[in-house]
Amino acid sequence: MGWMAKRRLRTGPTAAFPAKPDPAEVLRVVQLADPDARSDGGDILAADVRLHAAVEAETDLVGGELEEVWAVRVAAEGPLPFDYFDRYLAEGIAFRFNGLAVCRGEVSDPRGEDVPRGAAVIVPVRPADEELKEILDTDPQDHGTFEGDGFKAVVVPLKTRPPAVRDLLPFATELTAVELRGEDLEMVGELALRLAEALQGIAVDRWCFRIDEPGDLL
Repeated sequence: MGWMAKRRLRTGPTAAFPAKPDPAEVLRVVQLADPDARSDGGDILAADVRLHAAVEAETDLVGGELEEVWAVRVAAEGPLPFDYFDRYLAEGIAFRFNGLAVCRGEVSDPRGEDVPRGAAVIVPVRPADEELKEILDTDPQDHGTFEGDGFKAVVVPLKTRPPAVRDLLPFATELTAVELRGEDLEMVGELALRLAEALQGIAVDRWCFRIDEPGDLL
């Protein structure tokens, strides 16, 4: 790949894969972040961004961290994507394909030990503390904060509307996130899915990709 091609890859957040990805599988994963994502030729369109078809890149794109590099660049289709959606999209895809993310020339490993990990449950109506107490089986420490055996849950108003929760929007009166943290990510995932079922919400990871089973966080 020539210098100009590498420069284009660096103009937007990029997911770097260790092997050539299946376009259908990339689309399936992107649809976890935006259910309305669709193919457009060899590219994928999702929430005002375009994911360009994977191209083989030189290993220096990721500082030699991968022996082989296939790069998917995320570029805005119009105004800059809200709430860093393009960056979260690149990082979330890289996480699911055991790859790396490149943003503004910086390479990051979404699976790195220094990356905050956890989940959130986004619900259409803010749950009452008493309702959460019953589900979480622990008393609130203060309004909207709970700590139990191996987890912490914090209720926060959601200021943005990530595409993953679009199905909630027609019914949402106070879009709210119950953020979950804990060392045991499988347990956190199980708790997120239980909360989502009880509160009629959607469980997502830190990049706002929907999770369907606890292992999606691992």
